Formats: sequence, structure tokens, C-alpha cells
Amino acid sequence: MSAVSPTAIDDVLSLPIVRTGLVAHRVQPRVPGRFVDLPPEVHSQVAAALRRQGITRLYSHQAEAFTAVRSGRDVVVVTPTSSGKTLCYNLPVLDHLARDPNARALYLFPTKALAQDQADELYGLINGLEVASSSLASPSPGTPLPPVERGTVSEGTPLPQRGRGAGGQGGLLQIKTHTYDGDTPESARRAVRLAGHIVITNPDMLHTGILPHHTRWHRLFENHRYVVVDELHQYRGVFGSHLANVLRRLARICQHYGSRPQFICCSATIANPVELAEGLTGRDVVAIDRNGAPTGEKHIVLFNPPVVNRQLGIRASSLVSAESIAAELIGRGLQTLLFGRSRVAVEVALTRLREKVRQFRVPGDRIRGYRSGYLPLRRREIEQGLRDGSVRGVVSTNALELGIDVGGLQAVVLAGYPGTIASTWQQIGRAGRRADVSLAVFVASSNPLDQYLVRHPEYLFERSPEHGLINPDNLLIRVSHLKCAAFELPLGDVDLADPTVLELADLLEYERVLHRSAGRYYWSADSYPAQQVSLRSAATENVVIVDTTDLPTVLGEVDRFAAPLLVHEGAIYIHEGQQHQVERLDWENKKAYVRRVDVDYYTDASLAVDLKVLDVFEEVPAPLATHAHGEVRVNFQPTIYKKLKLDTRENVGWGTIYLPEDELHSAGYWLALAPALAERFSPPELESGLLALANALAHVAPLHLMCDPRDIHVFPQVKSPHTQLPTVYLYESMPETVGFGEHLFRVRAELFATAEALIRECGCPQGCPSCVGPVDAVGSTGKDVALQLLAALRETSHPHPNRRS
Repeated sequence: MSAVSPTAIDDVLSLPIVRTGLVAHRVQPRVPGRFVDLPPEVHSQVAAALRRQGITRLYSHQAEAFTAVRSGRDVVVVTPTSSGKTLCYNLPVLDHLARDPNARALYLFPTKALAQDQADELYGLINGLEVASSSLASPSPGTPLPPVERGTVSEGTPLPQRGRGAGGQGGLLQIKTHTYDGDTPESARRAVRLAGHIVITNPDMLHTGILPHHTRWHRLFENHRYVVVDELHQYRGVFGSHLANVLRRLARICQHYGSRPQFICCSATIANPVELAEGLTGRDVVAIDRNGAPTGEKHIVLFNPPVVNRQLGIRASSLVSAESIAAELIGRGLQTLLFGRSRVAVEVALTRLREKVRQFRVPGDRIRGYRSGYLPLRRREIEQGLRDGSVRGVVSTNALELGIDVGGLQAVVLAGYPGTIASTWQQIGRAGRRADVSLAVFVASSNPLDQYLVRHPEYLFERSPEHGLINPDNLLIRVSHLKCAAFELPLGDVDLADPTVLELADLLEYERVLHRSAGRYYWSADSYPAQQVSLRSAATENVVIVDTTDLPTVLGEVDRFAAPLLVHEGAIYIHEGQQHQVERLDWENKKAYVRRVDVDYYTDASLAVDLKVLDVFEEVPAPLATHAHGEVRVNFQPTIYKKLKLDTRENVGWGTIYLPEDELHSAGYWLALAPALAERFSPPELESGLLALANALAHVAPLHLMCDPRDIHVFPQVKSPHTQLPTVYLYESMPETVGFGEHLFRVRAELFATAEALIRECGCPQGCPSCVGPVDAVGSTGKDVALQLLAALRETSHPHPNRRS
């Protein structure tokens, strides 16, 4: 596939469709790589295997990682997309296995697709390793070994047995690796448990399929040498808090069997990779963050579609604009990947893009779709087509965002902000993976975060402002995993030395879940606890969604606190691109019954909320405002839902929701306006300004939290019962907390500056959904008052806190 010429990029940038919405064009220059020779400590047969793949030198960060791991350090590698992070863990692991045939390693990937792709790369290295060892051990070095089996072991087939084992610098190596997930045939699982040197899996399978059955995995745990955690930045919030507890259970079981594995973590660029890695693993880690890989010249374009309704702040469709740009790129010979925000968007864009490229004489079947609902063989076929060039364009969800090898893509188009700066760079990095010239186009939607980014390109091009936050000690999450740990091994002296564990164990004994005997706590319930704990939710009760269109079929689950908003009766619920209407919600039995429909609207539920502060952790008094964070209780009840058209968000109907009030214990950050500030405005102006301010803060908070916008809710009160002042609360929409409220308290100055810039630079006269909310909600003065409040808040957000117990 030929490289992209600068002329081709100039042609694209001069197109009328691009020129009319181009707001920024940055060029990242080509950077040569920094190479070092293979360290002499690398096992000779591993070095030979690398040479067979054309690897005679390492990038400097790969060599640095090898040295750190070999010295016994736990590490986190933080380098850009396509910088060779995979070899940072494959090299030290294979080097160790070549010396010690009994050693074992566990690889964790967030998705099965990524696990399979990384397994393919590992198999290639192992093939070369076995050929190299055969050449050194055999008098007939030209005789090749059969290739190592790829993927999950075929049903009924044992793992391949080769040679006499590994060790030293000679002898025939036999390193066996296989994926172990829900698709692994039952007949093959025993072979993987007993003979797999490298087990490739995901956090969910480790949680439910490996740790509870550790006695079957004794060879892994007795000889466990390495744990690889790839895509570390994906493990944040509730998911990361769960994984930290899963890794605590893993370390506990390893200690039981006499092993203590090292952790090798890899992450995209975030603000706190070391903090996140240490929080997940419970170890001190060393950061490897000086990238030695070469990078090609990359052109990054920010595109803002034209405004079609200034009053409502609505712009032309970002998806339609992205399709048109992608068609032009494909028509000019650039292999292009278009990222959509949802499965529905992907399928719609795929159909339209196939039509648009016909004007360039590109057959429609050379444009493919890619998302998690596709069968594995189909996904492998598309990935291979991208690598060999037979596929000229792909429309994908974020399923292709992670490190799956798709060859030398020349251009990517992002239809909307992916949700985090880290994900944005991951998607941008999919183009130009072979150090050629490449192009990335970010097409903004009307969403407030999108609009902020196109008006502030520096936010994207400077170091990621986001922190990956977790809270492994979230009480609900911790007690769930304490049950799992007790099921796996009795809680003994080491566990009970933690006062919190002892207190929770006594509580579980009272509930007859645990039984105490001779100072140890044993699992005594009939249930299997890991099956009842979802790693994606802090809630212990989920609502099951049942499709009744044909035969009753379970579509999925939603946690108890999100259910009133998403699956109330009359709601439109979307699953894998298909709309479903909720016909009945059985709240008592936690089941929602839906049927397939095809409508042109979605639903948006409203909540009646009451918030009470239970405890203040820190407080900062100041002349114009007081800032604090702490524990809150939120009582909420859904009241009505609106039917909003998919394309224009026009309200086309409404309905009443009949559900009981529910309660959420969480944490939050709040700011209370002092009388000296509040009295500058009339009561109606203040009420409008508080709502506008709350909406703006909610819009920009995810930029600082690396979270989904739905993870943060706001609640403005003209006179709060707690502060007796006009107050805006930002609280976490999940039980207990993962630390979002405390972090917003710490970065409040940056939060206010971001919100002020969002409002000030929006072109609407009095408010719109892209800044403070529509004018009919916030009033004609809301936008102006919010700006005045933010200007005052920015000046009073720095004093030192007073801590409260």
C-alpha cells in the first residue's frame, strides 16, 4: 500500500466540504526512533526468534522495560498507540519461560477481540522461538516444526507437546499459550489449566472462571511469575475498582500457593498512570514513559459542522459530515477508518458510506462495518482485509480503538468525541501505524464537550488532563469481593488484620453468609458469589431486560439505580442497534419486559431529587463561596419522560412514570454562594443562573474525570437545607463512591475555567444545549448570570481546606 503524499492531504484540506468547517489543522512532525541493540541477557533462542521476525534491535523503551522487569520491578509502560508496547511484556515473559519451563504467566485484556489479536502476535513469536530452539537442538536445522495452534484449543484436542522442555540456552522449547474465555470448549479447559504456560483471558473470566476454581489451576498459581494488565487506562471508575479487588484476590491465592507474580502494565497516556497502576495492583511501580518508537508525520484536523439552528445551538449532523469526508478520502485512495459513537450510528453510516463511494467507482463491498456484535470469524476477516488492503474503508464503534493490528491505515475520521482525551488519541493513533504520513479528522457534534474541544484545540494537543480514578475500598464493591474471597479461601489472620475486613466479616456472619470457627471465617451460603457480582456495576441488584417479541430472550441487564431512567414503562431501550419499547417493568422482581419497535424518537426521563449531606470531609470557606466535598444521600423518584426526535431533539410527546422513590448513598462536591455574591442578582435571575451554572459544570466535569457524562449528576438548590445558601451539588450516580467528588473539589479552579470558556465562546444569544441548556429551561438571563458567577468562583477557589472528621 503506497504512502500518503503531502499533496493528497492538501487536496483533501482544500475540498469545499472540509474548508467550510475547518477550525484547526496541526501537523505532528516525523520523529525518528531511538534504537538499542538487543540486551545480551536475552535468552539466545528468544533473540533468534526475534531475528526471524526481522527484529534485530529494540526501541529504547522496550529495552528499558525488559531491564526493569528482569530486575524484579513491577512496571507500567506509558507510550503512544503503535509504539510496540506488546513486546514490552512478551519479551521478558518469553525470556523467563525459556529459562524456566515451569513458570507461568497470566495476560489480562479488557475485550476478547483484543485478547485474540494479541494472542496471534504472541503465537508468531512462539513459532519463531520453537523453530529457533529446533535449529539449535537438531542436526537438521532446515526442518521446520508445524505451526503452533492459534486461538482457543479445538474441542477434544490436547495442547501440543513438543520436545523435552525448556531451560538454559539450548534444548527444544515448548511454550504453550491459549486464550481462556467463555468461548473455550469445556473439553479443552483442563488442558489449558494444566499445560498452559501463558493463559490469555479477561477480568470477568478471572473473576468468575479462574479464582473460584483455583484448586484446578494449582500449576498456574504455584508457578505464577507474571501478570500482564494491558490497556490499563480502561480500568477506571467502577470497573477499575472491581478489578483492583479481583487482583487482591489473585494475590491472596498466589500467596496461598507460595508465589508472588510481577505486574507488567501498559497504558495510554493519562494524567496519573503510576497512581492508577499502584491502586490496581497494590504494588509500587516504575513508569516507562520515554517513547523510543518512530512516528510518521501526522496531520490532525478539527472540523465543526455549520450551525443549522442558532437558537437551539444545533449543528449539521456530525455523522453525515464524517461520512462525506470519509468518502472523499476513500475516493482519493486513502484507506480510511470511520469511528461512530454507537452501534446504531455504525450501521446507518455504513449504508450511506457505501452509496457515497460509488461516485468514486469504489465497490460497496470494499467498505465494511465492525462492532462487537459481529461473529469472531467475520471480525478476523475484516482485520485481515485492512492489513492486505482489500478493504478500503471500515465504519466501526470503539471496538477497533484498542491495540488490534489493522496494518497501515492512512486516515481516520472521528464522528464525535469518544468520551475521553485518551480514547481520542487512541482512535487518532489508528492511522499511520507504519510511520508513514497520515491524516486524522475529528468531526464535532453539537455536544458541549465536542464544542469545547474544537474551540480549545490545546486541550487535545497538550498532555491529557484526565485522571483514571478508582476506589477499591468502595464499601459495596469491597463486601462483594470479600464474599468471593471467603468462598475461595477462609478468611484468616492476615485478612482479619485489616479492621474493616474484620468488621465486614462479623456482619456477614450475622447474615449467615460466613461461619466462624477457630478464629477463621468460612463460606457457609449455598450460592456462588462471583456469579452475582458484575464488574461493571457497584450495585448488587440488577434489572434483567427480557425481549418478548418472539420467544422470551434475555437481552442484558441494567443496574438498579439506572433502571428508573432507562427501562421505565414506555421507555425506548436500544440493544445492538435495535429499538425496544418497555411494555412492563416488574420492579419487585427486577425484570423489564420489552418488544422490538421502529420509531423516530428516543426517551428522556426526569427525576424528582432530594439531597441530604451526611458528612463533610473537607471544606474551604471563602468571601464569595464555600467549597466542600463529602458523603451525601440522594432520594430520587422518576416523574415523567419526554419523547425527543432522533435528529432534531424536538419534544413530540410525554408520559408519566409510576415508580416508588429510591435512595442512593454516594459522594459529591458542592459549592455554596455567599450572600455577598448571591445578592447581586434578583431571585429569578439567581434561580436561572444556578441551573445554567449546574448544567455547564455537568457538561465539562467528564473532561477532568475520565468518566461517562451519566456518571455525574447535578442538583442546584436556591436555598440548600444543609448550607442555608444557594448551592450547586455534583454527585456520583452510583452507590458509595469512586472518588469523583473529591477530585472535582481538588480541580475546581480548572473546572470553573473550562465551564466559563464553554459558555463564553458559544455563539448562542441566551443559552442552548451546547452550553448552559435551552433558553426555555434556563431563562433569558441564565447564561449571563452563570458567566458572572463563574468569574467570581474562579477567584475564590484556591484557599487551603479545613478537614473535618
